Amino acid sequence: MSCKFKLLLENAEQMVVVCRKEEEFLLQEGMQQLAVLENASLVVGNDGYIKAVGPTELIRNQFSHESFETKIDCSGKCVLPGFIDAHTHPVWAGDRVNEFAMKLAGATYMEIHQAGGGINSTVESTTAASEEELYCSFKHRLQRMLRAGTTLVECKSGYGLKLETELKMLRVIERAQTEMDIGISSTYCGAHSVPKGKSAVEAADDIITNHLPALKQLALNGEIHVDNIDVFCEKGVFDLESTKRILQAGKAIGLHLNFHGDELSPMKSAELGAELGAHAVSHLEEISDEGIVALAKTKVSAVLLPTTAYILRLKQPRARDMLNAGVIVSLGSDFNPNAYCLSMPMVMHLACVNMRMSLNEALAAATINAAYALGRSHTHGSLEVGKQGDVVIINSSRWEHLIYQFGGHQELIEYVIIKGKIVHKKYSILGL
Repeated sequence: MSCKFKLLLENAEQMVVVCRKEEEFLLQEGMQQLAVLENASLVVGNDGYIKAVGPTELIRNQFSHESFETKIDCSGKCVLPGFIDAHTHPVWAGDRVNEFAMKLAGATYMEIHQAGGGINSTVESTTAASEEELYCSFKHRLQRMLRAGTTLVECKSGYGLKLETELKMLRVIERAQTEMDIGISSTYCGAHSVPKGKSAVEAADDIITNHLPALKQLALNGEIHVDNIDVFCEKGVFDLESTKRILQAGKAIGLHLNFHGDELSPMKSAELGAELGAHAVSHLEEISDEGIVALAKTKVSAVLLPTTAYILRLKQPRARDMLNAGVIVSLGSDFNPNAYCLSMPMVMHLACVNMRMSLNEALAAATINAAYALGRSHTHGSLEVGKQGDVVIINSSRWEHLIYQFGGHQELIEYVIIKGKIVHKKYSILGL
C-alpha cells in the first residue's frame, strides 16, 4: 500500500522555519526575529512539498504515524531550510593553484588577468575539455556542495566566451538539472571576460547578435533552459555602456538580470541594476552610497561574497551599511577556480566575522534572501506550507552551531533532504 506522505521529521529541538508570513525576503528588522519553533515536526507530501509544520503534539494529532514513507526522529537536533548559494562558477577544467601562490606573493587579480592568467587561463582549459570531462568534475563539485547543506545553487557558464564553448557549459548544467537532485538556477555568463583579439564593444556585439539569439532558439526547442544573464561589469572588462546593452538584450529574451558589479572599481553597477530592474547585483565591494540607496529603493538584492574579499584581500562589502539602508542582502560562495569554497556554512561564518553580520542575518541571507535573488522565494528559502521540502538536519540542540563551528559542518550535518527525499546522510551519499 502506498503511503500518503513522503516524510515526517518529528521532535526537533529547534525548527528554523525562517519566515512566518510567506515573506518574499527579510530586511534587517525581520532578520533579527527569525521564526524558530521548539519541539516541532514537519510533514512533506509525496509531491515533495511541505504540508504541515508546527508543534509535535499538534502534528501527531493531525497525521497517522503509519501514513509516512520515511520518519526521522529529530530529538536533540535542529532542522533548517536547505541553504541557497546565489553565486557560483562551478563548470570549468584545470585549476589555478599557481595563481593562489602568486596572490599570496602580492600579485593583484587584475595583474594576473592582464598577464594572461585568471579567467583567460581557465577559458583555454575549459575549451579543450570534453563535455563529459566537464560534467564529471561539475557533478563532483555539486555533490560536495550538497554535503555542506546546499540544496539550490546558481550555476554560471562564462569560461567559454565563444558561443560553442558557452553552449557546451550550458549543456553540462542542463544535464545536471535532469540527472541530479540538487536544485539549479542556470546563468549565461558569456560576458565574463573580453575574448582575446576583441574589444568590449565587439564582444558585446557578438553576444547580442549571435549568442543570445542562439540561446533563445535552443530554449524554444526545449534543449537548454537558462534563467539568468550575467556580465562582469568592471574596469578593463565590460564598461557600463556595454554591460547595459548586453543586459537589456538578455532581458528582451526573458532572462533575469543577475550580474557582477562594483567589485574592483566603482562602476555605478548598483545604480545600473536598479535602473534595469535586475534581480540581483553581486560583489559590490566598491559600491557607492548612491548605489546602496538605489538597491534599497528598487528591491534589487545585493549578493555579497565574503570568500572573494577574503581570498583576494579586498575590502569587505559594506554589509552593515546596506542592511541599515534597507537593502535585501543575500550570500553566495562565488565558488570558482579563483575562490575555492563550496560550503555555505563557511560563507555564513565569514559573513559574520568579516562583514559583521549577525548569525540571524547570515542565515536569512543564505536562505530566503538568496532564494529571492534567484526569483525562487515563492518555493524555496523557508520551511513553510506549500514550499519545497528542502531541509538540513544538524546534530546540535542549537542551530547557531552550524555557523559558530567554522569548518565543522561535515560532522554537524546528519541529513540533507530535497523535496522530501534523503539525498545525503552522514558518511553516505544517496540518490546521486
